[in-house]
Amino acid sequence: MADDKKIVLTIEGYKKAQEELEHLKVVRRKEVTQKIKEARSQGDLSENAEYDAAKEEQAEIEARIAQLDNMLRNAEVITVDKMNSDHVSLGNKVILFDEEFQEEVTYTIVGSAEADPAKGKISNESPLGIALIGHITGDIVDVDAPDGVIKYKVLNIE
Repeated sequence: MADDKKIVLTIEGYKKAQEELEHLKVVRRKEVTQKIKEARSQGDLSENAEYDAAKEEQAEIEARIAQLDNMLRNAEVITVDKMNSDHVSLGNKVILFDEEFQEEVTYTIVGSAEADPAKGKISNESPLGIALIGHITGDIVDVDAPDGVIKYKVLNIE
């Protein structure tokens, strides 16, 4: 497995991952340990659904902790001094004009670990992210999409 692959994160994304990891280790581990303890006190574990559910929850928490540990260990944090507002790069907020729908849209270019299109955070590895990287204000960008080519005009880069 590619555990040594650098994971690109913004400062905000790095802090969020640290906070989630801390919460899982300090709060959630204790909660699920208590659930297991209570389920054990009910007797026969072979037919104890609460015990099985708590053990499954524990496994999910431990898997997420391992994932976050790996992510933070291999993180490459994009800082303000690494960003460039002359051309689109990781960490930039980009205001675009969608020529098909005649509307402005705003996206922040982030690493794939932080991507959340519903919140306007798109991966640098997504079709739109790939198409935008390197462009400057005023450029028309063609993005290959399943329904055909979508045209965006870069209005501003922050």
